[in-house]
Amino acid sequence: MTRIAINPGRVDWSGENPGIYLKHNAGDASYSTLAVFFRVVLSPYGRGHAAIVLGAPEMAKGWPEVPNLIMTDNQRMMRWIVDGWVAKMPTFRGKDGLGAMTWLDCDSVEKRPGDLKSRYSETLRGSGVTLEMVWRDLGPPLPVEVTQQNSATREHEMYSVFLEAREAQVILNGTPLAGVVAERQFFGRTMSTAFLAFSETWVTPPPASRQGGA
Repeated sequence: MTRIAINPGRVDWSGENPGIYLKHNAGDASYSTLAVFFRVVLSPYGRGHAAIVLGAPEMAKGWPEVPNLIMTDNQRMMRWIVDGWVAKMPTFRGKDGLGAMTWLDCDSVEKRPGDLKSRYSETLRGSGVTLEMVWRDLGPPLPVEVTQQNSATREHEMYSVFLEAREAQVILNGTPLAGVVAERQFFGRTMSTAFLAFSETWVTPPPASRQGGA
């Protein structure tokens, strides 16, 4: 397939979308904690920030009973992204905690990039909650270009720059949530379950090239 300079598809949203997926033990089949951060700079519903945390992914309960919550400063945008993207991603698909999570307002977001080798963090505060996501021991940037048939939603193309982290934590009101970083098969290779994702852009292909699915 010939590569062209301008993609003919429609840009749906673009920004940063790092994640931390933890397991009680690296060899476990299921995750103990799922967390993903959003810094959206372009979407039909404006700009905004958010973090989704499922500290009990299989439980249909929300915060404060269990650590299943979303913090955001743009709820309309995030309801669109949760329905159109997060709920369709294999890691989150079918998780009872996603539908039951509590929606909280976010008042502030603080990024501490460090040197992008040893440590990176995002801290959100609001609604009586402080959430910190921390990535440590980061690898080199990895350019990622995913076709529709291989993307998480099976409806979009995705372009991003990934940096894998060997260690990561999700800290909620000062308490680290359970789990350690593991490995998974992703993009045809073995990758860490904790990663930074910069310049992430989701594109709907033009009708003639759509493969259908999801």
